[in-house]
Amino acid sequence: MSIVIDSVRTHAVAMPNRLAVGCAESGRRWTWAELDADIDRVAAWLAERLGPASGARVATLARNHPLMLVLQLACMRAGAVFVPYNWRLASAEIAALMKDAGPLLFFRDTEFTVPETTAEQLLLTDLDALGNPGTRAPANARRGWQEPTTLLYTSGTSGRPKGVMVSEENAYWGPANFINGSLVSYDSVFLCDMPLFHTAGLFAAARVPILAGGTVWISAGFDPAKTIARIADPELGITHYFSVPQMATTLWQHPDFAPEKFHGLKMYVTGGAPNPKAQVERFARAGIRFSDGFGMSETCSNFAMPVLDVERLIDKAGSCGLPLLAVQTRIVDDEGIDVAQGETGELWIKGPSVTRGYWNQPELTAKAFHDGWFKTGDAAMQDADGFYYLVDRKKDMYISGGENVYPAEVEAVLAELSEIAEAAVIGVPDERWGEVGRAFIIPRAGAVLTEEQVIAHCRERLARFKVPVRVIIADAIPRTASGKVQKHLLSRD
Repeated sequence: MSIVIDSVRTHAVAMPNRLAVGCAESGRRWTWAELDADIDRVAAWLAERLGPASGARVATLARNHPLMLVLQLACMRAGAVFVPYNWRLASAEIAALMKDAGPLLFFRDTEFTVPETTAEQLLLTDLDALGNPGTRAPANARRGWQEPTTLLYTSGTSGRPKGVMVSEENAYWGPANFINGSLVSYDSVFLCDMPLFHTAGLFAAARVPILAGGTVWISAGFDPAKTIARIADPELGITHYFSVPQMATTLWQHPDFAPEKFHGLKMYVTGGAPNPKAQVERFARAGIRFSDGFGMSETCSNFAMPVLDVERLIDKAGSCGLPLLAVQTRIVDDEGIDVAQGETGELWIKGPSVTRGYWNQPELTAKAFHDGWFKTGDAAMQDADGFYYLVDRKKDMYISGGENVYPAEVEAVLAELSEIAEAAVIGVPDERWGEVGRAFIIPRAGAVLTEEQVIAHCRERLARFKVPVRVIIADAIPRTASGKVQKHLLSRD
């Protein structure tokens, strides 16, 4: 018999008239009872159309909307697999992912053109009219606790996206970890700007309040002016916000920003990339409870900072914190042997929030796991107090004159310059040193900054071999939809 944890049904019984989900654009709202009924109605339709416990894929190509959450949870109840695609991808890229997942149903927004497919196509808004009110999927429709119910394609920062298989076991323990580390309760109100095709949006910002019995307001996407206004709006009462570090920088530099507008937040959580120490200190000293954590599509939420101690938070700025409720961790060398405390190695993670592998890629799955441990590909270090620091992506490290250089360390130093809005560092070939650093920076609006000024700042703060040899003033830095820098697209010529 399958284990079933369905928090929506539990909350619908316990508090049917409390607000569960809202659409930040239209103001449309769902109570827990209404959300439960809509999920049931769609689940019954899916089970009838696809068969109960079919494992059939149901894809979307749509901007954020509460109906995407309804569809994901309906897929879970019907035994189907929810596959949200990144709408920013090119048509050829979407076509490749369609071929990989093989969806039978495809829901989209009117603005998006779907590549040629045999899947039945519907509009996302059609979900409001599918099925009959009051119907439920058969009791045997749900798949097992460890069977995939969501397929998330990774951001593709290093090339071809991978389909991460997320089970309901993962979908429970990942958000449970987040709840444990981020002061979340049934009184919490989240604003979800992160895309619902990414783990940060779908799980950290949406399924977390769903599991806790709180409320989530789902926006169409990140708009700094609207985000600031919504967080400051006492009627919405936003208590939790999640973003990548680059979005936090954008908010801080926006003309509408003022720290007191964010003082109603119990938690501002960042993840997805190392958060520069200077940025953590900036927010924390401005009275904003600002915590950097760590998670991946493959692992969901894993680390958090002890945010009730502000001085401790500032003292450990730059750390992603301590392991959460159901997480085991190791830091190992290239031979898989644990390194000493204070030394850098690859972070490995084990626990019930970790995926069992990649869709249709058994060889890659075998390569990514060792004896149940997931190899994150992130270089990390643990200090004497047990706090973990993400040094960089292991693959982004370069070797200059025999010395390891982690671009994230250089980027953290660049973040200290208030004239810089964004920065990214890569290693490029060099005849003398093997590799040297190249920095790409976007100046803050109205700021004047020269290559010489940037290099001089780095020389004051970094060992010589870590100082970028060249600084390129850029108009844009390529990023994924979740805000991660696509370093493989930066020029090495």
